[in-house]
Amino acid sequence: MDILKQRLLNQQISKHNFTNAADVVHWFGAIQAQDYAGAKWALSLRLKGAKDTVIEKSLDRGEILRTHVMRPTWHFVSPKDIRWMLELTAPRINAGNASRYRGFELTEKVLNKCHDILIRSLEGRKYLTRTQLSEILNKANIPTHENRAAHILMHAELAGLICSGPRNGNQFTYALLDERVPKTTPIDYDEALGRLVERYFTAHGPATVHDCAWWSGLTLTDVKKGISITQAKLNTVTINKQAYWFAANMPEPARMSPHIYLLPNYDEYIVGYADRAALAAVSHINSRDNALFSNTVIVKGKVAGVWKKTLKKDKIEINLESFGKIEQKQLKKALDLYSKHTDREAIIKI
Repeated sequence: MDILKQRLLNQQISKHNFTNAADVVHWFGAIQAQDYAGAKWALSLRLKGAKDTVIEKSLDRGEILRTHVMRPTWHFVSPKDIRWMLELTAPRINAGNASRYRGFELTEKVLNKCHDILIRSLEGRKYLTRTQLSEILNKANIPTHENRAAHILMHAELAGLICSGPRNGNQFTYALLDERVPKTTPIDYDEALGRLVERYFTAHGPATVHDCAWWSGLTLTDVKKGISITQAKLNTVTINKQAYWFAANMPEPARMSPHIYLLPNYDEYIVGYADRAALAAVSHINSRDNALFSNTVIVKGKVAGVWKKTLKKDKIEINLESFGKIEQKQLKKALDLYSKHTDREAIIKI
């Protein structure tokens, strides 16, 4: 089995099975969205070049949410999944944040008071920015200095009280989850665990137990239990004494495509795995501008370079640093796809 070829297929990069961004997010379960512009491009390249503006409207309408749900960092998540996923992941994130809460003197009493203030401030479909909510908290004698406001808001997200609202210009807003997302039927812990594990190995497979634990923030014990719950829908193969899991109905990939893909930073193809050794030389993975934090060039499944963008008035200049030979015809196709997404001509800076 060619693991990288199979991942390109399952991750909707080499072949696209969906026509809208919300379905892609649902397929993955969650997509890291720390870099907002990059995360929108991550969706677009899995839709054969949807426009940035189209994806933005989907987020504004609440068809996709951007919130803290795993590890913790920002993720895109489907409204259909947010409630059961938070029930599963929030306790682990809060446990990991406990020392930070203590450092900011965010006791249970203080956090409950913050929750009440946030609910009163946002109810009636009022969409407010972090700055606006910080001002409201300050007036209630709740300091929001340093990173205190971020942790207050993250705690409210993890409690299932607030989530992303439509953008106000270039600023992100918060909304009440109950006003943004219809009520869904609760599911028990084991069902949620099996569902998340199945979703991961379907979209990211072939992958290991350690990969899934890294991505989800769950323990290895939880991931193994999740596999046992949903094992009828999964299959496994052992390569170099390592077990890799994937969907039992996983399609066979075609011959490895010569296509070149310009991936954003924090793309699921890279950040979705604990072990990234198959993607590139260790020196590239662990260097200062490593593949985890950089926009990457993917050739035949491997990291073949990194790229940076510079916005100009009517175009985008791409500064590309390759680790080897890049086939120019395929690179042009990748640039054309990015041009379609941004609605600006993307060119290589000479």
